[in-house]
Amino acid sequence: MSLPALTFSLQFARFDGVAQHRAALPRHKVMRWVRHALASDAEITVRIVDTKEGQQLNRAYREKDYPTNVLTFDYAQEPVILADLVLCAPVVEREAREQNKSLQEHYAHLLVHGTLHAQGWDHETSEQDAQEMEAYETEILRGLGFTDPYAT
Repeated sequence: MSLPALTFSLQFARFDGVAQHRAALPRHKVMRWVRHALASDAEITVRIVDTKEGQQLNRAYREKDYPTNVLTFDYAQEPVILADLVLCAPVVEREAREQNKSLQEHYAHLLVHGTLHAQGWDHETSEQDAQEMEAYETEILRGLGFTDPYAT
């Protein structure tokens, strides 16, 4: 299976505990996770941020005054997908712990999730859309060797 081409940047903000997040996110693995979620060629930047930056971005762009796990800024879907994915490290870490997942496993899920958003997938439009997106995420993640992220 030939995967789409990916021009890629992985950035880490400066924050306490960043080394743990860098260790969970080797560049080659992040690229692999993102590429498996792509339907066409892309240029994507992934940025790992602290709570302050995550909250500022969520407030500015979604009018929600709290840090969230992943924000997708999709700029174009043709001729290539252009997007930024911003993940809030402390939120991802807390959720992984609450869900009894490894940090890497939760990052993989959120990167696949954010990449699908960059291609127009949306789980907030209807229950059917949410179920289709969750099923596709699960299929991609299983192909990457991860378990169903939605299994309880």
